[in-house]
Amino acid sequence: MEIGGGQVDQIIDQSAWARQARRAAATAVGVSGGLGLLGVAAVGLLVGQARMARRVIPLAESPPPRADGRYGAELPGEPVRMAVLGDSSAAGYGADRPRDTPAALLAAGLSERIGRPVDVRVQAVVGSTSARLVPQRELALEWRPDVAVILIGANDVTHRVPIRVAVGHLADTVALLRAAGAAVVVGTCPDLGTIRPIQPPLRWLAHRWSRDMATAQTMSVVRAGGATVSLGDLLGPQFAKSPDELFSSDHFHPSAAGYAAAAAAMLPSLVAAMTPTPPTEPALQDDDGVRSLAQAAAEAVDRAGTEVSAVEVAAGAGRVRRLTRLRHRVRQLTERPHDPEPGPSLAK
Repeated sequence: MEIGGGQVDQIIDQSAWARQARRAAATAVGVSGGLGLLGVAAVGLLVGQARMARRVIPLAESPPPRADGRYGAELPGEPVRMAVLGDSSAAGYGADRPRDTPAALLAAGLSERIGRPVDVRVQAVVGSTSARLVPQRELALEWRPDVAVILIGANDVTHRVPIRVAVGHLADTVALLRAAGAAVVVGTCPDLGTIRPIQPPLRWLAHRWSRDMATAQTMSVVRAGGATVSLGDLLGPQFAKSPDELFSSDHFHPSAAGYAAAAAAMLPSLVAAMTPTPPTEPALQDDDGVRSLAQAAAEAVDRAGTEVSAVEVAAGAGRVRRLTRLRHRVRQLTERPHDPEPGPSLAK
């Protein structure tokens, strides 16, 4: 994710987003009816806050560490191919070493738990919106990954990309990867309301828009055959309590410790995606964490680390129906983070 240059004050520009800003401004100053002069002043406050945040949050000055390569090279078996797509959070901007990036943490953790090497290609690009998933997925599909990890959405919020457009690109990406045989795990949009240079009431708007994006992402990804892990709450209260530890020096991107927290939330779902369900597992019942898709998406955004995926539920008389399941998996830290080694399959 990236909020540099003029991107912060873009989120309160013209359009429906501006109308939401005016309503939030009215609430912030206690106006119950029309905005009037006080409401106009509140909108002006939002503009001023955005400009101040723009000056404080720096632009990306150097590329993140490269995490491409092989993890668990000493392990037996055919390597698992893992593609990583998305924005700066997927690329690991803010980390100082490859081993501290989400790609490295997830790959090393996955290899530890399945006992096989994991080859990684990072296609993520700093500053990407969901539209930039198109060239990224083309490169990934050429490589034929076994699993893909996607982190995206923050720049769609800051660039005022309509949610339907953003999730459309994401859903198409998930569907194409699934059709090619890859499992897909998506970390949903983080909570931009935790960014310290963004002050209330602009912070409240960023929080609301981030949640709306994450909810829509969950629904679109599950429909396309992927699984999601909610990150908004993880990057909210926990980051707010330990900003110096979990944020990097720009006070916007996660630090190594912040990426480790996010990876720990996603790793159990990644392991599950690469561990086939035993064919003898009984069909789920309605009370086994099963929800409608809309209900599951709404609940997931309120609790970090919640996995949402499609399941088949017993419907009686030998029939099943397709619904959605929430899982609150125990977070798993990567035990031995390490930098990658060259992998032969990366050249293919």
